[in-house]
Amino acid sequence: MTVKSNAFRDGLKDGIPICLGYLAVSFAFGIQAVSSGLTVFQATLISLSNLTSAGQFAGLGVIAASGSLLEMAGVQFIINLRYMLMSAAISQKLSPDVSTLKRMGIAFGMTDEVFGISAARPGHLEPAYSAGAIIIATFGWTLGTFLGAYSGEILPAGLISALGVALYGMFIAIVIPVARDDKNIMLTALAAMLMSAAFTFLPYLNRISSGFRIIIVTVVTAGVAAALFPVSETEEGAVCE
Repeated sequence: MTVKSNAFRDGLKDGIPICLGYLAVSFAFGIQAVSSGLTVFQATLISLSNLTSAGQFAGLGVIAASGSLLEMAGVQFIINLRYMLMSAAISQKLSPDVSTLKRMGIAFGMTDEVFGISAARPGHLEPAYSAGAIIIATFGWTLGTFLGAYSGEILPAGLISALGVALYGMFIAIVIPVARDDKNIMLTALAAMLMSAAFTFLPYLNRISSGFRIIIVTVVTAGVAAALFPVSETEEGAVCE
């Protein structure tokens, strides 16, 4: 087998756990998409063309609230900004001979998990490896969305509501472990929760649409946290390695 074939196979293999994880998360997205008024086809197409869990869930909130295109663009830009940074970092692991088109393809499929396995790959990163990981991850995310959306059309409303609670449990499961180990993250998460509650219950602030709430809360809490709890160059270097 050629080097490219081996790299593609390794990407598929390393992407299987990501695929299985995406199946569960995107299933919840599919259910919520249908409950927000989207069709099965629309929900599936969104996942196939986006591959961004937080961005898609936030986008559903904007759609459900009949938000503007400006709100949608702002929410997606803020939430998905990290993928631009991840793609820029991964591009340093690619050979200078890799074409711009291939780099764009890798950037399109870049997620937190794909970034993790790509950054851990020793030596130069083969585009074939990224292609294998992205293909299997996209398959799991899209299939899970389709199954969730289809189930949302045939399952009882009570069961759908119960399954929707699992989505919040997923986010809690993501935040709690890292917040428990890092008090700075815990303080940032609590600040975001309090600020979000203020926008929900306080007069005048509760008139702001959900889309702009997400933008304001994300920018303010992330900016303040970055200023108060900067990452040292030693810690940053350890992460990049």
